[in-house]
Amino acid sequence: MFACFYPDQEAASAYVIPYEELYKQGYRGIIFDIDNTLVPHGAPADERSVRLFDRLRKIGYRTILLSNNKEPRVKMFHDDVGADYIYKAGKPAVAGYRRAMEKMGTDRENTFFVGDQLFTDIWGAKRAGLRTFLTKPIDPAEEIQIVLKRYLEKPVLFFYHRKLKRQKEER
Repeated sequence: MFACFYPDQEAASAYVIPYEELYKQGYRGIIFDIDNTLVPHGAPADERSVRLFDRLRKIGYRTILLSNNKEPRVKMFHDDVGADYIYKAGKPAVAGYRRAMEKMGTDRENTFFVGDQLFTDIWGAKRAGLRTFLTKPIDPAEEIQIVLKRYLEKPVLFFYHRKLKRQKEER
């Protein structure tokens, strides 16, 4: 019932994903959410995010920021990290993810998504056929509508973790 919201993998943060290994597996494009995935909500790019995008460029990745925010917020982050961007993306609609891949010159076979919300980020990316990484939110202080979504995410994550545990036990 909840499987459409399940991420392919979880990561403690966007900064610990094994990007080099994924590149060896053939991935060439990464679509990132910004707020609470790379920095706290509304925050500018910090030194850690700038270093991450420099590292990803050196590996050989194409990167793009996919955000439901307005252009000034997304452009501010883009200016510091140098990744392409799409604002007012309408996540979880699939169109933004497809447009992101078009802009990067990648496809769903060699692109993955990194984000912190199940019902926008992960669900949309899964619907677009992408591999997904769910990160833990960076900052617990969030807008009320996101706080409400987090409560709704809890049962989905409960069943997801239960499924993972059962799969592990079967091995």
